[in-house]
Amino acid sequence: MLYLQAAKCHNINLVSPTHVVPYILDALELAASRGLDIPLVYNSGGYDSLETLRLLDGIIDIYMPDMKYSDKKTARELSGVKDYPRINRTAVKEMHRQVGDLQIDEDGIARHGLLVRHLVLPHRLAGTGEIVRFLAREISPHTYLNIMAQYRPCHLAFGIPLLLRPLNRDEFNEAINLAHHYGMDRLDRENYSIPVISRPVNKEQLDEAKNQAHRHGLDRLHRHRFGPLIRLIRRQGDE
Repeated sequence: MLYLQAAKCHNINLVSPTHVVPYILDALELAASRGLDIPLVYNSGGYDSLETLRLLDGIIDIYMPDMKYSDKKTARELSGVKDYPRINRTAVKEMHRQVGDLQIDEDGIARHGLLVRHLVLPHRLAGTGEIVRFLAREISPHTYLNIMAQYRPCHLAFGIPLLLRPLNRDEFNEAINLAHHYGMDRLDRENYSIPVISRPVNKEQLDEAKNQAHRHGLDRLHRHRFGPLIRLIRRQGDE
């Protein structure tokens, strides 16, 4: 951490740190005694216990949690977690109690506060409307919110019909409009921008990739994962 500070980093980002919080606290005590004073960012999926977060009161400068789902059944089916919305909302409330709304300096660098991320899913699976309503009414309408549009299907998602495609423009715009409807006035992104890579490849592109591998002498291709993708391509062709 002291090395990062000496390298002029703006902050130290602790990613998915919940399970190692006791060790982080030990390290911070030592680093602080040697001059560590740049902001600490707690970057998590938002599935954090109150007991853990209370250990961090007065230590973390910026909380950056996800709010993934507003429906506990959807969270259980897609991510295998129990009671996600209740635990997530309780955690976000505690984070905001500790640090308040996000404060940004004159250079546009975050210094203190809460920044929430929300990935919009196809077919309204993430429950965006309920999430922005909760933030506006129970946290603060000035919550800094990053509404993300980059969902694309990978791996096991090919076996879930409602997740077979990327987000479309109308779904993203609906999420932005919902945030505005509930009075959210600090959105990180309001323009729909999806990388080209987020669309499914077609069979010709897949065959070309395999041919290139063979031309360069690769003879042990992991073929069985092509199955879901080919089934998706065929299904789209039938439509």
